[in-house]
Amino acid sequence: MELIRQQCKNNAGAREICHTLLKRCTHLNKLNEGKIIHALLLNSRFRDDLVMQNTLLNLYAKCGDLVYARKLFDEMSSRDVVTWTALITGYSQHDRPQDALLLLPEMLRIGLKPNQFTLASLLKAASGVGSTDVLQGRQLHGLCLRYGYDSNVYVSCAILDMYARCHHLEEAQLIFDVMVSKNEVSWNALIAGYARKGQGDKAFCLFSNMLRENVKPTHFTYSSVLCACASMGSLEQGKWVHALMIKWGEKLVAFVGNTLLDMYAKSGSIEDAKKVFDRLAKRDVVSWNSMLTGYSQHGLGKVALQRFEEMLRIRIAPNDITFLCVLTACSHAGLLDEGRHYFDMIKKYNVEPHISHYVTMVDLLGRAGHLDRAIQFISEMPIKPTAAVWGALLGACRMHKNMELGGYAAERIFELDSHYPGTHVLLYNIYALAGRWNDAAKVRKMMKESGVKKEPACSWVEMENEVHVFVADDDAHPQRREIHNMWEQISDKIKEIGYVPDSSHVLLCMDQQEREAKLQYHSEKLALAFALLNTPPGSTIRIKKNIRICGDCHSAFKFVSKLVEREIIVRDTNRFHHFCDSACSCEDYW
Repeated sequence: MELIRQQCKNNAGAREICHTLLKRCTHLNKLNEGKIIHALLLNSRFRDDLVMQNTLLNLYAKCGDLVYARKLFDEMSSRDVVTWTALITGYSQHDRPQDALLLLPEMLRIGLKPNQFTLASLLKAASGVGSTDVLQGRQLHGLCLRYGYDSNVYVSCAILDMYARCHHLEEAQLIFDVMVSKNEVSWNALIAGYARKGQGDKAFCLFSNMLRENVKPTHFTYSSVLCACASMGSLEQGKWVHALMIKWGEKLVAFVGNTLLDMYAKSGSIEDAKKVFDRLAKRDVVSWNSMLTGYSQHGLGKVALQRFEEMLRIRIAPNDITFLCVLTACSHAGLLDEGRHYFDMIKKYNVEPHISHYVTMVDLLGRAGHLDRAIQFISEMPIKPTAAVWGALLGACRMHKNMELGGYAAERIFELDSHYPGTHVLLYNIYALAGRWNDAAKVRKMMKESGVKKEPACSWVEMENEVHVFVADDDAHPQRREIHNMWEQISDKIKEIGYVPDSSHVLLCMDQQEREAKLQYHSEKLALAFALLNTPPGSTIRIKKNIRICGDCHSAFKFVSKLVEREIIVRDTNRFHHFCDSACSCEDYW
């Protein structure tokens, strides 16, 4: 610094040195060091040099001091396109998209034409304004066409990414298809878009095409593809991607490692998730959160709490997601006192409880049958209960067959959000379980009038990279006869060792014989029969279901696991169920 000070006095090469150092400070995010150089420049003859001012503006904007960046911008006597781009980029990169977009009309009004970097930053801002609001993005796309930047690979990637982040994947795909030269950024943007939207199959297919085109995946590619595998619960494909990373000598950088362990946990292999966790060179709060979630989902609530205490001992500061994971673990394991203890601990770590924490506490109390305490907890909430809070109570009422409180919870939900998912179905189920078919019929009528449709239950099994999907009474599968015959044989055998069909889970107005016939061909039972037909003896069977597993199927699967001496893992919307030797990891608490 003394050398720079002397050169500033002598003006001997100081401009070039300061310019280089400021750029270096920006690259390394060293704002304080950059401020020292700025202070020296204030007394130099090139303090009003436009290039130097732009470099300073870029330093403050990129390092996140947007208040001072704006002050510098406003005080500049002259501005060029680099000046405007620096501030726009700063706003865009630091989650102030609207401020970035508001600069464009001002820039155009004084006759400055945005360059490729300006437009790329504006497109990034447009994707951050609202996840589905694509209007401003489309206007910017039109501006890119007008200025002839649509063929520029840098701008094209930004347009593609904007559409993908706004969930307009058809348009993103069109942009991708017409790109003359595609680089890893364009592939990554589209793969990530499909993964975020839950279209894991398309993301994985695109990844396969990327490999065929000999485009080398980056860490961002692997992270997105592993997210796609996690959303599908596709363990085979996830393992293949992991093997590819090992083959190509990819280092397990933090965010990819976190995604990898999350994939294993969500795909049913908590053991592999733990192995990845143990091998991570650096474990951040995201790593710990992923493991806590995994333990919770796999029925290992007490292990999750032990790991949380370990996390605190080594001084990893928990965040709001951490506490949500811990409370979910308590809810899934029925740990009431522990749940209350950890909920009260949240503010100790300067975390403000948000609505998800309250929802989980209501779920914890309600799931345990303490409906009176759940309603009291809701009444004492410092924030207004949302439809999600009442939805957790309604779910508990369905579980414990409390019609009166369930009806009250449903009314509160309809007042707040008449289209809140699952409300009508839960209310119908409560009435049907109680045999109040007239009330159930009224709910059905309400659903029809409101245009609400029940999501059809389906289960699927992945085998040799092919997914086999089943619905109740499925007769579309090529092996339908063998599947039905297999389940009928299995059903007869498990009845001999104690299984009794529970027809109360058929929520339709029909006689006992019809109810038992309906139970026979639920989607998860057909998926299990298919897996038994097509997998080697002794191998683990993995089934996914899009809604909560049926209580009768849950009972049947316990007996089947003993009969065939195999582990059966079912992933439903709530958790994983590991069936082994006539028991389930959830201990019948789900």
